[in-house]
Amino acid sequence: MSSETLGRVGKPRTTLSILLEFLGSMNLAITLLGAVGIASVVGTVLKQDQPYSDYLLKFGPFWHEVFKNLGLYDVYSSGWFLFILGFLLVSTSVCILRNGPTMLREMRQYRLNVQEKSLRAMGNTRTERLQDSADDVAQRTAKLLQNYGYSVRTKDHGDHRVLAAMKGRFNRLGYIFAHLAIVVICIGGLMDSKMFLKMAIMDGSLKVETQDLPVSKVPKSSIIGTGNFSFRGEVNVPEGSDANVIFLNVKDGYVVQRLPFDIYLKKFRIEHYMTGQPKSFESDIIIRDPKHLKEPLATTIKVNHPLIYRGYAIYQSSFGDGGSFLDMKLWPLDTHDAKPEILKGNVFGKYPLKTSAGPLNLELTNFRLYNIEPAPDSTPKHHKFHNLGPSFTFKLRRPDGQAREYKNYMVPVTENGHPYFLSGMRATPAEPFRYLHIPADPNGTPKRFMTFLSYLQNPAEVKKVVEKTTAEAMTGAKINNRQLSGQVAKSMEHLVALFTSGGYEAVANEVDAKVPEARKQEALDAFLKVLSAALEAVYTQMMHDQGVKQLTQDDWRFYNDAVTAINLLPYYGTPVYIQLTNFKQVQASGLQVTKAPGKDVVYFGSVLLVMGVFLLFFMPHRRIWLWLRPEEDGGSEATLAGTSNKNVLEFKNQFAALAEKLFSGLRRR
Repeated sequence: MSSETLGRVGKPRTTLSILLEFLGSMNLAITLLGAVGIASVVGTVLKQDQPYSDYLLKFGPFWHEVFKNLGLYDVYSSGWFLFILGFLLVSTSVCILRNGPTMLREMRQYRLNVQEKSLRAMGNTRTERLQDSADDVAQRTAKLLQNYGYSVRTKDHGDHRVLAAMKGRFNRLGYIFAHLAIVVICIGGLMDSKMFLKMAIMDGSLKVETQDLPVSKVPKSSIIGTGNFSFRGEVNVPEGSDANVIFLNVKDGYVVQRLPFDIYLKKFRIEHYMTGQPKSFESDIIIRDPKHLKEPLATTIKVNHPLIYRGYAIYQSSFGDGGSFLDMKLWPLDTHDAKPEILKGNVFGKYPLKTSAGPLNLELTNFRLYNIEPAPDSTPKHHKFHNLGPSFTFKLRRPDGQAREYKNYMVPVTENGHPYFLSGMRATPAEPFRYLHIPADPNGTPKRFMTFLSYLQNPAEVKKVVEKTTAEAMTGAKINNRQLSGQVAKSMEHLVALFTSGGYEAVANEVDAKVPEARKQEALDAFLKVLSAALEAVYTQMMHDQGVKQLTQDDWRFYNDAVTAINLLPYYGTPVYIQLTNFKQVQASGLQVTKAPGKDVVYFGSVLLVMGVFLLFFMPHRRIWLWLRPEEDGGSEATLAGTSNKNVLEFKNQFAALAEKLFSGLRRR
């Protein structure tokens, strides 16, 4: 038979009974619980609900796709996890329905119709022939068992009498509570999952937005109303602003969740450790909800101290910039115009720039007031830190969409006793910043460096300087050859042009291309000496033009640092250096808002689970029977037997002690 199977007594079993037995089996439950446990470990170790771009940077393209297809970035809302959870819910429910009624009946049944041979077959049994009457033995036994905490029932069967006692009957409730707890916890988990959100996306009523758009421009198809059952999302609220929406990360995009109230950020505060790590941060917020509040609700939320309002939990989760106002100077790096352009903007703003290399788009991404780093003289035993001052990060994006990210510090940073303006650059977010060191002049500005660079990039200025330098050198050497002087001057002009456009590498490439292999090193040394003479001459002329007639050691140190920086400019990747000159900081508080009605359900299930485990392991179910048969001479024959579902060895000792106490007070034959 394909749809039927013979049972133990030969009766046919239906497909439904086989299915119910499978769903309620212990093996299936253990397998499902193991799968849920493994998934929970993954969900704990791997940070959930992050943008796909973060995972791509962390794991790389191959493993990112593998983990994405497995649903590991949102384990608790993945289809396979919800399926396991639902299957576990059904399996446990079937188990309760099949075994629960039987256990409830067992709690009330004392089994007063037990047979004597069944009692004699038990592991704990003792039979005695007594001179005392059955009534006396029954009364003494009942009193003794009641003193031990047993509840007692008796039944007279005519030719014999049965006394049944039971203790720990609520142990059976432990089984029911433990299984019911799993059902309740599964229901709570399903309530707080993204199941309804996924269903809305699947049927097309909700679409995931992938573009970085302001809320006002997000299409209605990507906005969820206030009736959403459960969610967890985040929003950054700048000081002095409010928000009535949050953003839910979904796959490689997001959807906007509306809130039935406004959150106004009055003030954000943060404290730091000496290491620069955040010590504590908190937000003074005001809840505006005219429908439910006569007056706005003002409160302060801190990390691990959320505000619970109308079933919504508002957590202090992060912090960031809220659109600080920045004053900047844009110094050109590839023209002989050393005058900077003035630009005002704010973080998260985008500004078109016209440069000699073509149009660029400036995207201001962040501002930091403090940058606390280990001091140069810091040691593992004596930690020292210093503040590098304000910095801001930005991207310069080309028309084709390619962008480089930069991090510039506002004030000069001292390294090895010399001040530099630091400007970090990286081509991709996965790379570390590589820093360009622009030497600061005595006034703490990059003006002298930019002026020197503009001199080198001005062909007319370079020509005038090198011709003058060559003529003076020829005169000092008493050489009167205009043609030779002109050739030397042109060589110097050419080498300066090569250096300013491509650094020392461009000079080396020139040698490789035009000089035979046997003479390359000799030619390179000669070229570098000529180049050095030309650079020194231009620098000296620039300093004279600025009124410095006698150069000091510090002036020449500045020159060496400037040449080093100019050599690296070809790798800097942009024709402009952006200097931060002033700012007005606006901080933003990162708030996480959750609505989790299943949370209380899970808490209730957890309480049930604790109660069930306690009843199962610490309240053994014990039964004791006394089977009495009156004899014609007024005496009786007594059989005492008992069972326990837990701590069998302990019960065996207790039963022996109880039996000895009972029969020692009676008259034996």
